[in-house]
Amino acid sequence: MLSVIIATHNCEHLLVPALSALVQGVTAGILRDVTLVDSGSTDGTATIADAAGCVFLPSVNDVGVRLRQGAAQARGRWLMFLSPGSILEEGWAREVATFIETAERRGQAERLAATFRLAVDGYGIGPRLGEAMAVARLALLGLPTPAQGLVISRKHYDKLGGHPSGVKAERRLVARIGRRRIHLLRPHVLLPGAGA
Repeated sequence: MLSVIIATHNCEHLLVPALSALVQGVTAGILRDVTLVDSGSTDGTATIADAAGCVFLPSVNDVGVRLRQGAAQARGRWLMFLSPGSILEEGWAREVATFIETAERRGQAERLAATFRLAVDGYGIGPRLGEAMAVARLALLGLPTPAQGLVISRKHYDKLGGHPSGVKAERRLVARIGRRRIHLLRPHVLLPGAGA
């Protein structure tokens, strides 16, 4: 049902907790495969991908091109794009499955997408400010940050032309989806302190 795509570059230290959080998707029966699309990592990213059973695709620096390649490789009818350090909160698999089933039942799979609430790891004002900015952006513009992740049907993704090439590819795809067409899921995605 669901394929996860992560664009990577020298992020081995972030991947282990992020991939561990995806295990509940496998046990819930909704996660089909995980693809890491890499731009020339020189650390252990490829080794971690192999150990975790992920597909590892060496690719170019352009993140939009990489994410499109990952989507083309994915086998699920729904795609979930995540940042390398994204740790999904307990219960994400159930919430995503409910969103997918509801969107398909109502015939809205080719019009809606979903994202997670943002939580930033750390203490003090900095992480809380990052979270507040993400909430404000979503409330005012109806658009999440790329760090919040994106769940979208393959048909909808293909209809939009996928991620555009060039700078800010993830933000530009979200803008194509459109205001108020991105459902906010209840679980949080926890990012490292510098990830906001």
